[in-house]
Amino acid sequence: MNAHQIIIRPLITEKNTNLMSLNKYSFQVDRSANKTQIRQAVEEIFNVTVTGVHTLNVRGKLRRRGNRFGYTSDWKKAIVTLAEGDRIELFEGV
Repeated sequence: MNAHQIIIRPLITEKNTNLMSLNKYSFQVDRSANKTQIRQAVEEIFNVTVTGVHTLNVRGKLRRRGNRFGYTSDWKKAIVTLAEGDRIELFEGV
């Protein structure tokens, strides 16, 4: 897998915006990617130094449309800590 297949999209929420003050950024990543692959992908795409990676599997939620029920897809989330002084400019304009 290349770096753009591992990092699916950045997560921009109120909670993740507060984490940016601690130099932590959140991404939705491929479910089969491990921490080492995520670290290398973020360093390659954004040209920063990663000091830590935390991952968690997010379970799909029950959704209802009319009288039909279904679940959203399960996905994997990664919270990446960057070295002091590094920033990802993609998030700064939000």
